[in-house]
Amino acid sequence: MSSRSGALSSAATTIRILIPAGKATPTPPLGPALGQRGVKAMDFCKQFNDRTKNVLPEAPIPTLINVRSDRSFSFVIKNPPTTWFLKRAAGVEKGASKPGSEIVGKVTLKHVYEIAKVKKQQTNMQHLSLRGVVKCVVATAKSAGIEVVN
Repeated sequence: MSSRSGALSSAATTIRILIPAGKATPTPPLGPALGQRGVKAMDFCKQFNDRTKNVLPEAPIPTLINVRSDRSFSFVIKNPPTTWFLKRAAGVEKGASKPGSEIVGKVTLKHVYEIAKVKKQQTNMQHLSLRGVVKCVVATAKSAGIEVVN
């Protein structure tokens, strides 16, 4: 492969995308996003699906894909969004359309604590105490219209 093939810049590019666990396919939006940067989408999909095969199927996985100028790539997967955990625990499909004025579901403090333990493992949350992460989860629940009960 020639280093001059394509019109890629010399700097690495980062693609941020939400992909269902074990369900990466080279269809839009993933395929075109990788293709325009010279990455074979099937190569990424195989690696992503292999790495997420033990994650709950269909869980939305925030993924950062770093594409280097030589068209090689690496990627980092994160935990699903807090709202996904909350909606799943509350048994609802959607959050509130008017946050703060409508309640679409309820979760217990135990749910919040379990979600916080999972979220605490993320690098951007490791500096917080578990209590701090619990407060973040409660705030997210409130903004999604999910009530936290004892």
